[in-house]
Amino acid sequence: MSSTSLPNVQTVVKTAQTYAIDLAERVIWTFLTAAGGVALAAGPASMFSASFWQTVGVAGIAAAGSLVKGLFARVVGAKNSASTAASV
Repeated sequence: MSSTSLPNVQTVVKTAQTYAIDLAERVIWTFLTAAGGVALAAGPASMFSASFWQTVGVAGIAAAGSLVKGLFARVVGAKNSASTAASV
């Protein structure tokens, strides 16, 4: 019989939990950054009727916000992760 080298069950669960935490954090931060970008680029009064260039501006603001968040996470969280969650 050949032996398989499957990972430990605890390792699999921890990896899945780490992934879920990281994914949830990224979704929440992306939403907040995009909402802030819309408010900044289009203005709160006209956020539901943004022009093409305002929409492009929002995308740029969201990308810049993600970059800043990732750099900030390196200071707050683990050095080798773009997550602010301590367990990731």
